[in-house]
Amino acid sequence: MSKERLYIFDTTLRDGAQTQGVDFSIEDKEKIAKALDNLGVDYIEGGWPGANPTDTEFFQKKHTFKNAKLTSFGMTKKTGHSADNDTGLSALINSNTAAVCLVGKSWDFHVDVALGITNKENLENISESAKHFIKAKKEFMFDAEHFFDGYKANSNYAIECIKAAYDQGARWIVLCDTNGGTLPHEITKIVKEVSKIIPGKNLGIHAHNDTGNAVANSLAAVMCGVRQVQGTINGLGERCGNANLMSLIPTLFLKDDFSLNFETGINSSNLKNLTECSRLLDEVLNRKPNMHLPYVGAAAFSHKGGLHVSAVQKDPKTYEHINPEEVGNNRNIVISDQSGKSNILSRLKTINIDIDEKDPKIKKLLNEVKDREFIGYSYDGADASFELLARRMIGEIPRYISITKYDVSVKKDNSGKIVSSAKAQLEVDGEKILCEGEGNGPVNALDNAIRQNVDKLAKYSKYLKDLKLVDYKVRILNTGTEAVTRVSIESTDSKGKNWFTIGVSTNIIDASFKALVDSLDYKLFKDNAPASL
Repeated sequence: MSKERLYIFDTTLRDGAQTQGVDFSIEDKEKIAKALDNLGVDYIEGGWPGANPTDTEFFQKKHTFKNAKLTSFGMTKKTGHSADNDTGLSALINSNTAAVCLVGKSWDFHVDVALGITNKENLENISESAKHFIKAKKEFMFDAEHFFDGYKANSNYAIECIKAAYDQGARWIVLCDTNGGTLPHEITKIVKEVSKIIPGKNLGIHAHNDTGNAVANSLAAVMCGVRQVQGTINGLGERCGNANLMSLIPTLFLKDDFSLNFETGINSSNLKNLTECSRLLDEVLNRKPNMHLPYVGAAAFSHKGGLHVSAVQKDPKTYEHINPEEVGNNRNIVISDQSGKSNILSRLKTINIDIDEKDPKIKKLLNEVKDREFIGYSYDGADASFELLARRMIGEIPRYISITKYDVSVKKDNSGKIVSSAKAQLEVDGEKILCEGEGNGPVNALDNAIRQNVDKLAKYSKYLKDLKLVDYKVRILNTGTEAVTRVSIESTDSKGKNWFTIGVSTNIIDASFKALVDSLDYKLFKDNAPASL
């Protein structure tokens, strides 16, 4: 049986750019577009030429994509202007894209309140705009804004709006749930009715996530005949975001109800770029990835409970709905106070520690983890600290730098500026080394005291020169006089490897110091630094 073709339309660079706090540069847009093309999407909506200098410049550049068709975005012509004399349409004609997507009103309420024109004038604007681009031999798409709300309010007029574009030869009529308030059963009912008038092969879906149903709504629309699916990387978009393509694409590709009946331009090899594509967007936006995203999140295939881990080791299908490698992700066995022997053995295997499961050190390590987590440690997100703990227990971590004592002070000068300074006495090969530094806080000062004096550290200087502290988090675990502080540190180096360490103490400086020492030790260990004499 032949499969029907589904087309994937990405609007990260346009609709995603409308997200609060997001401001893409030209370079950002080019990076994201390249990643989307490598993924194998059919359309990349690059932005709105003429709306802002960045989008205009982006479309002036020459883009050569292997898989995707660059698409420009705009709105239907203004009332009182001919299509030939509308500056907005002219910018789209001159954008040098083969495809154009125009947004227009399909809700009579919006026509009256937002545009302040008659229903007839709106229909003329849609029809004349469509005719203009068809004549220019552009692949024309009409985004029917607020279609589902418009259909529920006045179905006859909503249909008239989309027919005005379709009758002129529009390739795609995209049904938009602009306010994101439509539910899956409503999508199903309305799309079925619309597909009696306009063939499904010409229909698209553009869903917003204001009820958390954007992905479900998109899938429901596909099942009812829609053949173009719009969305964004990680669900980026205005208000609550758009349909998340990082969830939609693998669902369409890997789930039988869709994969047996439909095909996309994405193959199994390209699908492995999915997680990388998701992480790239967060890197561009300089934000921490959502580890709980389906398919691509760092926790999407994490297993914490001992019962789960034991089962996964026998067969991953017990607690995984797909193989994480299919989407470029990895399985992660979490070490915590809920860990069992299976967790420990599995985690040791991933860090290449070969040890007999009957070795008493296994039970000792498990008990140590549980005891430490009882007093405040958490190895959920501190893999480096866990690895150090395990290797120290079995005698695989040599002594590197001994820090015999340290002193940290925080002072406020006459101008009101707060200055933190730190002194640390280190020992390497029996030689005592005094390191001093300042920072914008006590932890930063202590970090600087060590890293800014790496040249004094003899054989370890070359290993620590590229060490950087990326993130620092503090959590107070309980209140009152017995308050305990947990400090988590994220570090990186020139190889792009990030690792997480943890420290716990009743004193925030001491907790920070423990996490920092673990970070140093882990860096030296993974770079195969020699032991201290």
